[in-house]
Amino acid sequence: MFRVILHIDMDAFYASVEQRDQPGLKGRPVIVGAPPTQRGVVCAASYEARRYGVKSAMPSATAARLCPNGIFVRPRSELYAAESEQIMKILREQAGPLVQEVSIDEAYVDVSDRCQGQSHDESIDLAVPIAVRLKEAIRTSRNLTASVGVGPNKLLAKIASDYRKPDGLTVVHESTKAAFLRPLPLRSLYGVGPATEQRLNSLGMHTIGDLQDYKGDLRSVLGSWATELRQFAFGEDSRPLDLSDEVKSIGAENTFIRDTDDRPTLRACLRAQAAEVAERLNKHKLAAHTVQVKVRYGDFTTLTRQLSLDQPVCKPAEIYRIACWLLARHRLVNRPLRLLGLSVSGLAEITAEQLWLPLPSAKLCPEPNKHPVP
Repeated sequence: MFRVILHIDMDAFYASVEQRDQPGLKGRPVIVGAPPTQRGVVCAASYEARRYGVKSAMPSATAARLCPNGIFVRPRSELYAAESEQIMKILREQAGPLVQEVSIDEAYVDVSDRCQGQSHDESIDLAVPIAVRLKEAIRTSRNLTASVGVGPNKLLAKIASDYRKPDGLTVVHESTKAAFLRPLPLRSLYGVGPATEQRLNSLGMHTIGDLQDYKGDLRSVLGSWATELRQFAFGEDSRPLDLSDEVKSIGAENTFIRDTDDRPTLRACLRAQAAEVAERLNKHKLAAHTVQVKVRYGDFTTLTRQLSLDQPVCKPAEIYRIACWLLARHRLVNRPLRLLGLSVSGLAEITAEQLWLPLPSAKLCPEPNKHPVP
C-alpha cells in the first residue's frame, strides 16, 4: 500500500480565534499572552504581529518593544481547547479515524486506505480533494483557516504544511521529495535544533541540499542519530502515526511577576501546582512514576530535576513532598526564580490504593505538614 499522510496546522491558532471573536482585531497585530507590564511570555502572535519579529515564548516586554502597536490579549485556554475538539472532530468526519493529535492546533491524518492509485505520486494526488474539503469545512464551520501538507510520510507532510502559510496547501510527491527539500534550511528537518544546526554549519552545511551532498562521516559529530538524519535529508521517514489517546504527562508552571526566592511564595505555588496535577491525574484515573520540577532564573537559564519511583503517586501531598525534596536535594533555589514548574510522567492506571512513599533524606521534611523549600 502506498503511504499518504496529511498534516493539518491551524494558522496562528490562538490569535486567529481572538480575531474571529472580536472583529475589531481583524488585520491588527494581536499578541496573546501576559501584558507587557507583567512578567510573562507570548503564547501566540497574529501574522500582523509576526512581521515585527514577535514570536511565541518571547517575553511580553520584548514583544511590546518590537511591536509598540501590538494589542495584548489574555489567553483563554478553555476556549482554545474546546475549539480544538471541534476541529479534530472535523478531521475525523472528513478524512477518517486515523488521526494523530500532535498538539492543540495540529494533527496528522493517514488517508492511505482511501487514496490508492497506480503509483505513489498518483496516490498522493488522490488526497488533494480531501485536503481541500478539510480546509473548506474548517473555514465554513469554525471561521478559521488551516494550512495542509500532503506527502508520502510525516516528515514531508509537516514541512509541506508550513511551506505556504497562512491558508496554504502544498503537495510533495514521492518522485520529487529530495529535490523539494534541497533549498530548505536545515532547521526544517525533524529533530534539528540550534545545537545540531550549529554543528552542521561548522562543517559547511546550511541547507538540506548541503546535507544530501555531504560525503563525510556524520557519526563523529552526531553519533548514532546521523544515519536517521541522512534519511530525513532525502525525505525518507518510516515513523508511524501514534493513534493512542494515552496521556503522556501532566504539569503546571507559574511565571512570577518578579523574580523571587521567598520560601512561603514558592511553597504556596508548589502546593497549588501539586493540587492541580493531582486533580488531573484523578480525572484520568492515573498515577505517576516520575515527578519533575523545573526552575528558570532571571537570566533564562532553565533546569529540570526528576525522581523516578517504583510505587506511583497520585495524591497532592505526595507530589508536593517529592517536589520539595527535589528542590532541596539539588539546591535549585540558590537565587531568585523567574519560573517554577511541576510535572509528572510515567503514567499508569490506578489499580490499588496508593501508599505514602518514604524518601531519602527525610529530615528535609521533618514534620508531616511542613515541607520547606531550602
